[in-house]
Amino acid sequence: MAASSQGGQSRSRWARPVSLARAVIKYWALLGGAILVALVIMTAASATMNVLFNRPFVGDYEVVKHFVAIAAFMFLPYCQLTYSNVTVDIFTERVSDRTKSAMVVLSSLVAAGFSLLLLRQMWLGMQDYITYPQAMVSLPIHLWTAFPPALLSLALLFLASLITIWEGVRGMRGAPAPGQPALLAD
Repeated sequence: MAASSQGGQSRSRWARPVSLARAVIKYWALLGGAILVALVIMTAASATMNVLFNRPFVGDYEVVKHFVAIAAFMFLPYCQLTYSNVTVDIFTERVSDRTKSAMVVLSSLVAAGFSLLLLRQMWLGMQDYITYPQAMVSLPIHLWTAFPPALLSLALLFLASLITIWEGVRGMRGAPAPGQPALLAD
């Protein structure tokens, strides 16, 4: 009885931080979506201005490139957390839930390693852009400004990978299958 009570304490101890992390990741992805919506509106307005008055917005193409890159990074943690990355179900449809959980652990370990590698490289890239500043041709927006949200996205991807590793390990031990976490559901 003491062991199950202790396990329950462990789960409840992590439930709140994991729920908070899930909420942060979810709203970070929604912010990425809002950025894309704003870019669509800006692009449509620029095209309209070009058609009607032959005066598109200055630097619209550069702004779109800059912010689409940021938004793409913002979706990565949510995709990891919701198991929305590319999978090939034909290879896994007949395997047991424990085998699927082991595959989740393996893929999540790869995602965690990938996020740390990219985090390091992007940090070094940002340092170079700060040391040797470059700006957009038409607007005074420095290119290094895309790096902080990308770095935060990669840190959140690492956190999402840790959560999915934990869920995969729980699934290997007989807990609900990954993607259907009973304890961690929103």
